[in-house]
Amino acid sequence: IKAYQDIRALFAGSSEAKRARLTPAHFSFNTGKGRCPRCQGNGYEKLEMYFLADLYVPCADCEGKRFQPKILNIRVKGYAIHEVLELTVDQAWEAFGETCPALKRSLQVLQTLGLGYLRLGQPATSLSGGETQRLKIARELANAPPSKKGQQTKGMLYVLDEPTRGLHLEDVKRLLDVLGQLVEEGHTVLMVEHHLDVIKCADWVIDLGPGGGDSGGSIIAQGPPEEIAPNPNSITGQYLQPLFP
Repeated sequence: IKAYQDIRALFAGSSEAKRARLTPAHFSFNTGKGRCPRCQGNGYEKLEMYFLADLYVPCADCEGKRFQPKILNIRVKGYAIHEVLELTVDQAWEAFGETCPALKRSLQVLQTLGLGYLRLGQPATSLSGGETQRLKIARELANAPPSKKGQQTKGMLYVLDEPTRGLHLEDVKRLLDVLGQLVEEGHTVLMVEHHLDVIKCADWVIDLGPGGGDSGGSIIAQGPPEEIAPNPNSITGQYLQPLFP
C-alpha cells in the first residue's frame, strides 16, 4: 500500500540524509544501494543442514538490521530505519502519522481493517490467508481511484474466500464497514462465507447445497438474506431466522 515508500521518502528528506546525499533508494532493502551486502537485505543467512531443515541465523555483519551502518545512522524522530520496520502499524501511526499525511492515510486503512498489530517489516509469508486478503483490500482502498455510482468508470470485482476466518467479532464489523465502502464506491464484492453476521449484511445470497462435497453443488435458494431465512429448503436459512425476528 506504499506505506514503506512514504517512510523511505521521509528518511531521505531528513537533513542528515541530505548531507550524506542519500536517496529513498538507499533506504530500501530490495536494492543494493543501502542494504547489507552480505545478507542482501534479508537480515538473516541460511545454513544448509542437509538431512535436517535449513537453519536461519541473524546476519553476522548487520546483526539482522538489513542495512549498512551509514543508513542505520540516519534517524527520524529518534528512530533508525530498521527500528521503524519493527514497529506495528499502530505504533507507526503514533510516531509518524502527523508528520506524513500520505503515510497516515495508508496506516489508517490498515487500522480500519483490524491490522494494526502487524509489523511494518513483517514477511508476507508469515501472514494468514485472511490477513493477506485484507491487505489486498487495504491496497485498493489506499491507492485505487474511487469509482462512484452513476459514473461511467468501471468498478472492480473483488472475490474473497472466507476473509473473516480467525477474526474477532469487532474485526468482522470493521471488515464489513470497509466492504460497504467498496460497494458505495461502485465496486462489487463476491464472497464465499459462512459467518452468519456477514451473510445477514449481504445484498444477495446464493445458498449452495443441500450438503457439502459430493452432496452439494445445487442452488437451494438465492435472494436477499431476509428472503433466505424463511425458506424451508435452506439450512442456512434456518440459522439466519433468529437474526430476522
